[in-house]
Amino acid sequence: MRYKKIVFLDKSDKKILWKISRCDSFVILSSLARHGHFGRAAAACSVSQPALSVQIKELETTLGAVLFERGTRQARLTGFGETFAERTRAILRSVDELGDLARAARGRLVGRLRIGIIPTIAPYLLPRLIGALSLGYPGIDLQVRESRTETLIHELGEGRLDAAILALPISEHWLTEVALFTEDFVLVRPSADADRPVPDRDQLREMRLLLLEEGHCFRDQALSFCNIRSALSRDGLDSSSLSTLVQMVAAGIGVTLIPEMAVPVETRSADVAVAQFAAPRPSRTIGMVWRKSSPLAQELADVANVVRGVGTLGDLGATAAART
Repeated sequence: MRYKKIVFLDKSDKKILWKISRCDSFVILSSLARHGHFGRAAAACSVSQPALSVQIKELETTLGAVLFERGTRQARLTGFGETFAERTRAILRSVDELGDLARAARGRLVGRLRIGIIPTIAPYLLPRLIGALSLGYPGIDLQVRESRTETLIHELGEGRLDAAILALPISEHWLTEVALFTEDFVLVRPSADADRPVPDRDQLREMRLLLLEEGHCFRDQALSFCNIRSALSRDGLDSSSLSTLVQMVAAGIGVTLIPEMAVPVETRSADVAVAQFAAPRPSRTIGMVWRKSSPLAQELADVANVVRGVGTLGDLGATAAART
């Protein structure tokens, strides 16, 4: 394949641009489309902003069409740019899967493994999971991405993640879903209320229920248990983390629900009481998902078994048991 001559800015940029002028121009295009900002896209690609600008301009010249509308603060894809960017993402996914195909042919998972995980699982499962994966796969290069479900699914679709650990169901036709384990939600309330009866869902609706902010699937699950339709913030007391919610409960502001696996970490230094609900208890199913097209499907299924083993250890959330 022949490449057009590129105007270089300096010696360091010359070396970088020579590399990206082959296939990585698509990577740069995808990065700029994702970030919408030349500086952030350049940082994500580990190139200088002028180098990235030259590469995009060179690509536009080659195509004879404008890919981005340039503004003072952002770069936005044109109509043609949207179509072209979608095709380049598909090409990048295919190129990435060629590497996965080669790794799968070795019969054992080695090299890079990119796993996404939602924030209401990551702090409690990851310490043991990383140890288990390192022991079982000594040649693995584990890369973890913590984010919300919507973001993880999007990045799986773009080929930037190999798999994700989250709450099921996801119900995307292009994803394989594997259920790993189920865990209960527990009630966290001020320690002064420890001897009071555990409220049912009807009573819980009348209390000040502290929730995670919009966008967290755990918020929706808590609202569903309480049969609360409105997802709007009440009293402006929503939080971005379970840790903050528990500390707010300790301060006497309200009550909250947290997953059982979070109890040992989040309540050890908080003056709160933990109680289990009467059956049927609120719960969630934790699972792992990956693209059906992934050449690493069998290897990822094996990794899912490791996650299942870690998640079902008896003491992962053992201290949650009926502390009232």
